Amino acid sequence: MYLILHFSQKIFKQLRKLNKILAGVMALVIIVVTSAPTISQGTENYGEALQKSIMYFEAQQAGKLPEWNRFPWRGDATLEDGADVGVDLSGGWLDAGDNVKFNYPMAYSVTTLAWGGIEYYDAYQKSDQLVHLSQNIKWATDYLLNSFADDTPGNYVLYGQVADGKKDHKWWGSVEVVHYEMERPAYKIDTSCPGTDLAAETSAALASSSILFRQNGDTEYADLLVEKAEKLFDFANSYRGKYSDCLKEAVPFYTSVNGDQDELVWGSIWLHKAKKAQNNDYSGEYLEISESEYEKMSKPFNYTYQFDDKSYGIYVLLAMETGKIEYQERAEAWLDFWTVGHQDQKITYTPGGLAFLVEWGSLPLVANTSFLAFIYSDWLKTQGDWTKAERYFDFGVSQINYILGQNPSQRSYMIGYGDNYPQNPHHRTAHGSWLDSMRKPTNNRNLLIGALVGGPDEQDNWKDDRNDWVQNEVGVSYNAGFTGALAKMYSEFGGEPLEEISFPEVNQPEIYVESQTNMASKQVTDINLTIVNKSASPARGLENAMVRVVYNLEPKQAENISVSAVSNDCPNSPSQLVKVEDDVYYTEVACEGTVIYPGGDTDYKKQIALKLDLNKSGSSNNLFSNLSGMFTKPITISQICLYEDDEMIWESKS
Repeated sequence: MYLILHFSQKIFKQLRKLNKILAGVMALVIIVVTSAPTISQGTENYGEALQKSIMYFEAQQAGKLPEWNRFPWRGDATLEDGADVGVDLSGGWLDAGDNVKFNYPMAYSVTTLAWGGIEYYDAYQKSDQLVHLSQNIKWATDYLLNSFADDTPGNYVLYGQVADGKKDHKWWGSVEVVHYEMERPAYKIDTSCPGTDLAAETSAALASSSILFRQNGDTEYADLLVEKAEKLFDFANSYRGKYSDCLKEAVPFYTSVNGDQDELVWGSIWLHKAKKAQNNDYSGEYLEISESEYEKMSKPFNYTYQFDDKSYGIYVLLAMETGKIEYQERAEAWLDFWTVGHQDQKITYTPGGLAFLVEWGSLPLVANTSFLAFIYSDWLKTQGDWTKAERYFDFGVSQINYILGQNPSQRSYMIGYGDNYPQNPHHRTAHGSWLDSMRKPTNNRNLLIGALVGGPDEQDNWKDDRNDWVQNEVGVSYNAGFTGALAKMYSEFGGEPLEEISFPEVNQPEIYVESQTNMASKQVTDINLTIVNKSASPARGLENAMVRVVYNLEPKQAENISVSAVSNDCPNSPSQLVKVEDDVYYTEVACEGTVIYPGGDTDYKKQIALKLDLNKSGSSNNLFSNLSGMFTKPITISQICLYEDDEMIWESKS
């Protein structure tokens, strides 16, 4: 399949150069394309795909959400993050399907997104996505700036994680209510226990972003980012060590298995590029550091660019910055491994044409490779090497098209793109469970538009199952390289972003009151009330819930009624009778001091037993009371309303 697709792409390139004979070869093109289970790249809307991939980062936002956030089912979250250490760490991005902020992969994602913006700036402008890219990157860089809590040389402090990963992963609920469930401590590195990898990657994130914002004309912010990036690099270079060795109490899920030498080189390259963009008189000292530290770095070729291994990005950037054959050979050894093979080693291809490295994150890894292959291919063309340039370009095109639906299942692996895409990614807030259960409800309640899932196995098999986090995990690091690759695809093949992105409507009430009325006699009416909070669009907690029960009484009944309530969940006395108009009264029962939130079986609902007794004395043995009750109309419940902070949020339908 790959060879056929590769051949069809060659034909398309020739056709663009030979417009005069287009009609004569069209039949051949049709035969080649339709003979394979894939279709031509021209059938994909790369503008829409780019638009939605960028949008996904808004689903991962923490803190007080900005007005430009486009996800209607997301709400403010983690507003108190960092309060335990006196630092505002409320913003940033949630990592994946969990509710933790891991700064190491977050910073990598910022660097990668910014790199795509720098390389394909014109594509972002033309597609009207530059503003969205810039807003989302700034959301993360503002958080990273706050995380650098002390930038005084000799006293550096950098926060690298918020929330305990083990505790967080034991609870399955929406991020908007996670603060009701657990504390979210912040973890740091400092000069006494440093983290070269974390500090250098954060430096790279700020440095690369500064180049993008400088292109946007925001010189002041760009200069601030360069200033902080230099201090972070000094921290990384002066105080060596792996950050995961210092955050043991946080149990990091993103340890630096590859070591920290590549991040040191990576950070210095991006500072070199940022300083060069800032100042024409820049001497190039950071490039000298890069090349010097590069010599101490391992130089693999049979894996790929990802959050913990920047080697492959280093090859590409150093080749482009210096033109030296050493870096070019390393970059091409790696890309040849993914295409034609290198030293008798070659990537495995699935029957459907996917370059398959490992099962966990098979698609994000190939998207990252495609992104860098595009960048390196563009540079090779400037060097006159069109053969290799087209090889690497064709590879990237085939892999991105596979992700978007040109595969045996004709499935898009990006949620919300195409007609056949994943419905149940491994994502707590998108799932919207109120039961602390990965399995209930059966289907996700919120559409996680733009997210790239982990992907299929070596035989192109994939199942839409959130319980399989290997194939259905999502994450900011999954979308970062994919977004840059889509920008290149848009620049080559076009497409139109959607004028409006719509979400499925919420048709069922998420917060309501269940009631059951039991007339023990004409005199006594028992009303069992259950306040239910299954909110997911967005999830929220009820901190001051109050139920109002409206009913009809005769004047004589109103004089003799007594109201009482029993509740282990809401230990508050009910109000006495409040008259609305003739024969219409209500009673209120508050649930103050008890938070009702979609966090588990005992959290999402609270019960109240309300009793209306027409025998004010409360004695059922009073003969005259019992006799008078025989001639009295029973109490009629006309309406039940639920309030939160004096605002009615639900009412029963009459």
